Amino acid sequence: MNKRELVRGLTLGDTTALVVGTIIGTGVFLKTAKMAQAVGTPQLVLLAWVAAGLLSLAGALSYAELGAMLPHAGGEYVYLRAAYGDIPAFLFGWMRIIVGSTGSIASFGVAFAVFLSGLIPLNAVWATASFKFLGQNVDWSFGAQQIVAVGIILVFSAINCLRVVFGGRLQSILTLGKVLAIASIVVGVFFFAPSASWDHLKNPVGASTWSGFSAFGAAMLAALWAYDGWNNMPMAAGEVKDPGRNVPRALVFGMAIVLLVYGLVNLAYCYALPTNEIVTARSTLYKDAAPVASKAAQTFLPHFGAQLFSIAALLSTIGVLNGSILTSARIPYAMARDGLFFSRFAKLSENTSVPVSAIILQSLWASLLALSGTFDQLTDCVVFAGMIFYAATTAAVFVLRKKMPNAPRPYRTVGYPIVPLIFVSVAIWLLVNTLQTSRLESIAGIVLILLGLPLYFWQSRNRETSPAA
Repeated sequence: MNKRELVRGLTLGDTTALVVGTIIGTGVFLKTAKMAQAVGTPQLVLLAWVAAGLLSLAGALSYAELGAMLPHAGGEYVYLRAAYGDIPAFLFGWMRIIVGSTGSIASFGVAFAVFLSGLIPLNAVWATASFKFLGQNVDWSFGAQQIVAVGIILVFSAINCLRVVFGGRLQSILTLGKVLAIASIVVGVFFFAPSASWDHLKNPVGASTWSGFSAFGAAMLAALWAYDGWNNMPMAAGEVKDPGRNVPRALVFGMAIVLLVYGLVNLAYCYALPTNEIVTARSTLYKDAAPVASKAAQTFLPHFGAQLFSIAALLSTIGVLNGSILTSARIPYAMARDGLFFSRFAKLSENTSVPVSAIILQSLWASLLALSGTFDQLTDCVVFAGMIFYAATTAAVFVLRKKMPNAPRPYRTVGYPIVPLIFVSVAIWLLVNTLQTSRLESIAGIVLILLGLPLYFWQSRNRETSPAA
């Protein structure tokens, strides 16, 4: 039996940086255009950002109670297992391994390569292919950008094989760097952009000021990709100092910082650019149009705005990549520790006390996904699949209050039961709405989750037939 334990080396500052660093990534630079295309007015774009942020905050407030009560590595996996048993917990872990965590890491690797191409030419393409997948056209290519994407994933995976204290300190530095870089765009727009005007917020693309709840839900889903990651920090709760205090405090402080940053940067976009400029900005990583953040930067730096955007985006992407690798590897480790995954992944490095095998598995699968060239489908699939378990985990606050009424709760959810109830209700509405507006990605997410059932039953049978430890 492996008796080596995780080291509690993450301070409140490191943990807060982990919250901020695993949230602020690519979405703040890319998703505003997609949201404007869905709702048509800057006011509704800003409202969708606020609504998605408040929804994420409601989830974080609920998770804070669970994280303080069960401060162990694994995050949602631990909470779901305590509330509902092994099968839901395993399916969550499987979802994170197969698409949730690894899909996010892959998309960050791809984003890093594309943003880097704004500073260094990475245009070499050595192979291309076009084919239909589940009724949709898919264009695949292999070249310099794919090599860079895989390389950055492997580099930061290797870094996170070192002691968690090193990864935590690095995360603090990267988070500070990304916030300062984004702040430079906000300050530049508000104080040095001659063409910026509040009149830009008054001019919708279409005649209507309300495009319906379905379109607003689609805009919220796009914003939720930018907020995705608020749940990651509790996965590393087993390595946080004084977790009963620091886990909930870091979640609340971190979400407050993200809400402020996202509100200011999107207000800057709408102040700097007419709505039609936002709508025609790039909302993916594969089109030729400039991202909305790049267009905004060029309003005050016409010749160097694109480079400033690339630097800000690179810092942001590196930060979220490092944080995601650090936290996500703790899920297969926690599953293996409980006998629900291959025992190899329950082992910690003798030198660094981190789950190196889990990090290697995660990095290899994420690298394959990065080579698949399906960034945008990955992000939609990740958000949909994740939302299923976000809702179930938040509902676990109710379940565990009934099931474990006397368990120590250093922190109790603010606004209980209204706050978690609002989160669960809105999450269910978003799931139904996404099934209607992004049917392919939704079905793919459900199928990927259910594919874990055969592995669960096979693993359970092996556990029952193996000799007792």
